[in-house]
Amino acid sequence: MEIFNFFILIIAILIVGYFLKKQYDTKVVLLSAGVFMAIISFNPMMALNAFADAMTTGGLIQVICSVIGFTEVMKITGCDKHLFNLLGDILKKTGIFLIPASTLLTFSINIALPSASGCAAAVGSILIPLLIHSGVKPVMAATAILLGTYGSVLSPGLASNILIAELANISVLEVINNHKIAVLFSILIASLTLGALAVYLEEHKGYVSDNESFKIDKKIKVNFLFASINLIPLFIIILGFSGLVPSLKMGVAQAMLLGVFIAVILTRSSPTVVSKKFFDGMGSAYSNILGIIIAATVFVSGLKSLGIEELFIDFMISNPSIAPIGGTLGPFFLAIVTGSGDVAALAFNQSLLPFSESFGMSIEDMGSLSAISGAIGRTMSPLAGAAIICAGFAKVSTLELAKRSSFGMVLALLCIYIILAI
Repeated sequence: MEIFNFFILIIAILIVGYFLKKQYDTKVVLLSAGVFMAIISFNPMMALNAFADAMTTGGLIQVICSVIGFTEVMKITGCDKHLFNLLGDILKKTGIFLIPASTLLTFSINIALPSASGCAAAVGSILIPLLIHSGVKPVMAATAILLGTYGSVLSPGLASNILIAELANISVLEVINNHKIAVLFSILIASLTLGALAVYLEEHKGYVSDNESFKIDKKIKVNFLFASINLIPLFIIILGFSGLVPSLKMGVAQAMLLGVFIAVILTRSSPTVVSKKFFDGMGSAYSNILGIIIAATVFVSGLKSLGIEELFIDFMISNPSIAPIGGTLGPFFLAIVTGSGDVAALAFNQSLLPFSESFGMSIEDMGSLSAISGAIGRTMSPLAGAAIICAGFAKVSTLELAKRSSFGMVLALLCIYIILAI
């Protein structure tokens, strides 16, 4: 039965990859594949329940809908044009360092804002259009932001870090301190690799979009106050989550709504018009971005119904001699397939960390390997929520993002393995 399920898994992934490459509707492809796998495994309700549950995933809905709503308000008030005109020419002067700098900035923010999807939405809504305005090709702009969304592995709030700390009987900060050098080296390698790839592909400068929303209006006289409104929610989130200003700690949705109120007051725009645009944007976000995330969740539920996680973990337990490699590659590939680094890492760590000493590794080293490998794998998965969000801002395919992020992510994975396992 396991061999049959594995065969179905490979066939399903190949078929999905084929239809996505042929640019069939992403939601239809993922939904169909997920339901099909669930039916084959005699558990169709698993896919249907996943669909229903994903429709009301509170955190994602709040973040994505509010961010897109705020973005639409910035467009209708003209604040986005002021920011783009203010920073566009400055960013162009950074040349070949623009892509790595954007990735490292996102990575830093992701430490303070641990959710990969939340970070992709909050940062991507500003930086992706800004990079495109600066001449970066949309697919590379989106990839630069996506690549920085595994900074959460250095966050005390990450579930995997907390689990490792509990099992190793040490503090969360000790867990982070144990792998921080490996993580910092890995993101530096990944960002520089993406920068070099952007130069090689000539996607780092010179791009001029035909899309009106990505064009700079040179006739606009920059209003610094209007330009700054774009950044207010992001600054609120960073100051609050980092603990610098505890009174400002709030959710992404709350920060975005506060930003909308400030925009109405400072730009003296019609509250009725702004309100309509904000809620229209929220509806568009649910249809165009959350719709794909929901479909991807159904696809992942189909994979789980085939027992893919159990297959990986059982193989590891049966072959303890390859634990360091398996503890790296297992979560990495599982995250690519499922689009979730947390699920992959937690599945491995909950099952394998109690046996880490028999594998010849400490709990913190093995746990960190799995957690970081899962995060890296998720960053190059076309099914990841962060990838879908970044691709949505740039209006490109997640497969194109995965192509560009893969080389740097593989080098980052190698770096992690060398430092933590050898």
